[in-house]
Formats: sequence, structure tokens, C-alpha cells
Amino acid sequence: MDNFYVEASATSPEVDFRYDQRLLSLKGESYPENAAAFYAPIVQQLRAYLDNCSGQAITANIALAYFNSSSTKMLFSIFDALDQAAQAGNEVIVNWYHDEEDETIFEFGEELKADFTAILFNDQPVAS
Repeated sequence: MDNFYVEASATSPEVDFRYDQRLLSLKGESYPENAAAFYAPIVQQLRAYLDNCSGQAITANIALAYFNSSSTKMLFSIFDALDQAAQAGNEVIVNWYHDEEDETIFEFGEELKADFTAILFNDQPVAS
């Protein structure tokens, strides 16, 4: 499977799937006009990749400084796919990067950690 890359824009994050390294990275801000349309191919690519993973270690580095409510729904779709992969026997590690002073992003990470228990979450505060 070819790696998948979407360059960041003013309203959407950089998306970098390096399938050969079993690494997903989301970085930047996420408030695209149509989050469902932006994230649909990403979720589709991720699910297609994860369907072929068995006993793999998969890492997701998530460093979103801001995301709106429609992006939140799509992030839940991504985490649902990762959680299903973890339940299927893969080791899924999420590194959740956030500004150490940003309680909102931190608390969202804590919510994800509570909701998707098969995923190993690493809280990664970053100094501002």
C-alpha cells in the first residue's frame, strides 16, 4: 500500500500515513469547512490499511493545536478504527501531543483514553 499524505492548509491538518513504518501523524489545526469530506478518504485509507494488519505495532502521533466540533466527530471515527485494530490483536500506541497549558486538548485526550481502552495512550505535554 502506498503511503498517504495530505499537506496542511490554513484550516486542515497535515496527514501523513507511512504504512511502511506503521505510522500515522496528524499535525496542525482542524476546522475545514466540510470535515466529513476532508476526513472521509483518511478514514477510508486507515480502515483499508488496518484490515490487513495482524499482530502489528501501529503508532499514531496526534498533535492538533485546535479542532472544531465537526472535526471531533471525525477524530472519533479514526480512534474507533484504531481501537478495533487493537482489539483484533495489534498493538496501537497513540502519542497525544498538546500544549501543556491547553486544558481543552488535554481533557479531550483523556476522554479518548477512557473511551478507547484497547489503545495505549501516551500523554505528551509540550511547553509553549
